[in-house]
Amino acid sequence: MFGERLKLARKRAGLSLRGLAGAIDHAVTAQAIGRYERGEMLPGSATALKLAKALGVPVSYLFSPSQIRLEGVEFRKTATIRAQERAMVEAAVLDSLDRYLLVEELLGIGSHVWDRPEGTPYQVVDLNDAEAAAESVRKAWNLGGDAIPNMTELLEEHGIKVLKLDFPLSVDGLTCRVERPGREKVPVIVGSASKSVERRRFTLAHELGHIVMEIDGGLDEEKACQRFASALLMPRQDLLFEVGRRRHAFGYAEIIEIKRMYGVSAAALIVRLRDLGVITEGTLQAVFRGIGRTWRKAEPEPLRENEEPRRFQRLVLRALAEDIISLPKAAELLRKSTVEVSRIMLGPAV
Repeated sequence: MFGERLKLARKRAGLSLRGLAGAIDHAVTAQAIGRYERGEMLPGSATALKLAKALGVPVSYLFSPSQIRLEGVEFRKTATIRAQERAMVEAAVLDSLDRYLLVEELLGIGSHVWDRPEGTPYQVVDLNDAEAAAESVRKAWNLGGDAIPNMTELLEEHGIKVLKLDFPLSVDGLTCRVERPGREKVPVIVGSASKSVERRRFTLAHELGHIVMEIDGGLDEEKACQRFASALLMPRQDLLFEVGRRRHAFGYAEIIEIKRMYGVSAAALIVRLRDLGVITEGTLQAVFRGIGRTWRKAEPEPLRENEEPRRFQRLVLRALAEDIISLPKAAELLRKSTVEVSRIMLGPAV
């Protein structure tokens, strides 16, 4: 297992074998590190410490067993991601999931069962089918026709692991499944920490589309998932009630109010209105040439609410409070210092 963990940590750090050898001042050669990763030999304790320090992980991490694998990894914006970026992202996802699943096992609670909506995967041959798929998810999960206040909590409540990680700028998010020997596969959606709240919410909904829909080969999958995300976040009937069935123009304040109501970007809202026939393509273009000319690059009056995935930290703190793990172990799992974790546990000074 040492070799797999070493390779995983190296890829997450974006280092080549030679780069890692240089990071430890050539205490061992790149060839030796390659042999460690292939399981042909183990380093001495001094070398293991140097490797762990260079990679920013506890030395215990390199020797911890792990049997999880990622399956069906699908990146959003795959056309621009490089092989090295892909390896870095997959390694970071594996590391985060490994810690997440470990604390669940320590608590003996297991993962939430994936609450698969009835009828999935939905067969989608056109964009109207993607719209219908979103409505089916809303019905299966009893969401009614209102806005979704917290996409992250919604997905975690229904058995999907949600992570927020630092990604290369070319990546918005990804979906995958965690494969574990003898256990049910766990669906995972990962969003980029560098994106706005509106963008992350849309990405989570978009990636859910990848999970629940089966796209016909003749339909652009990304466009189908975009329509699914728009319909899930901005349900047709509720949105038409708010804006009317036909409009020729919008003022700035009204758009800001409505986009806040649904937790979406102003640009996504305008596109949704065009897709529903509320406005014409000409009106859409007029908005983007006028009050919305900067919206594709900079979100107007962005949301302040931050949808952080909180379940993992909550479970770690629970394990610490019940003396199932030590303070140093909790700090290792959360990738925080022991001082930070202590402050979280003790709360503000009275």
